[in-house]
Amino acid sequence: MVSPLAQAAKQRVCVFDILGTGGDGYNAAKDYAIEMQKYGGDMELKVYVDERVGVEDFRTGQCDAVMATALRTHSFNSLTAALDSVGASTVVKNGKLDMAASLEVVRKTIQTFSSPKAAPLMVQGQYEVGGIVPLGAAYAFVNDRQISNLEAASGKRVAAFDYDKAQSQLIQRVGARPVAADVTNFGTMFNNGNVDVVMAPSIAYKPLELHKGMGTKGAVHRFPLTILTYQMILKRDKFPEGFGQKSREVWAGRFDNVVELIKRADATIPAKFWLDPSPADAERYINLMRDGRIDMAEKGFYDKKGLKIIKRIRCDVNPAASDCSQPTENW
Repeated sequence: MVSPLAQAAKQRVCVFDILGTGGDGYNAAKDYAIEMQKYGGDMELKVYVDERVGVEDFRTGQCDAVMATALRTHSFNSLTAALDSVGASTVVKNGKLDMAASLEVVRKTIQTFSSPKAAPLMVQGQYEVGGIVPLGAAYAFVNDRQISNLEAASGKRVAAFDYDKAQSQLIQRVGARPVAADVTNFGTMFNNGNVDVVMAPSIAYKPLELHKGMGTKGAVHRFPLTILTYQMILKRDKFPEGFGQKSREVWAGRFDNVVELIKRADATIPAKFWLDPSPADAERYINLMRDGRIDMAEKGFYDKKGLKIIKRIRCDVNPAASDCSQPTENW
């Protein structure tokens, strides 16, 4: 039962944005808050540059909603967080990364999750997913372009977010060494030479000054390990009936605008830094990521139902992919 009193108070929203009030995430949340006024939202935004603190404040009741990366919102809804699983949305066609098709997988998945039919899946206990938007591809930034493929990463130090249990295991799977990091320090660790590799979206390149860590020898691998998403989680009793559905639809409607921001961020990385995998490597990475994804799902780190839905969408976008004729991820 939603009490009328709950709707009388302002709803506090914790928003994670590495750039604080100057970031695109915070600005998008501001526009969203204005748009949601007509559906009973009266939101007060609080920005956090430290994601852990923002999510913790939400968990302990200091905020009624939170906007953070799926790696952190996973504990509130593991199904939608499956979208950020390694390789879940990456599409390779004829040995080449197809970024447009990869983003199409993300778009169709968000549309599927935002449809009224999926509404029951968006609720886990007192929490409800209020929307999903892409944050950009997670690219590997390396301090030496000799780290040109996975074999060359063997023994290298890779920053691993300690709250994402799958990350360090996936790094170990390819023979590299995970080094515990979090969103507040991974950029500094890379720039100071404490790690050789960081995974980050292009929006982090300028604010974290990752060019310092790359120096003259570094590179960025143009191959998404995943396409990261921002997810909004609501405490259901703090919002009017039907608010979550409307909220998901509003965020889904922002997809194209957000993709433009991602493309703009990609363009801030100088052309000389980009490295493309060979066709053979691209196909190999897709298979390695799939094996890693299945292993992580079997170990309980990734949501099987979520991955099954995403595979169906991925095979709809790229039916020629080798795993589309195989029974994998069909839990």
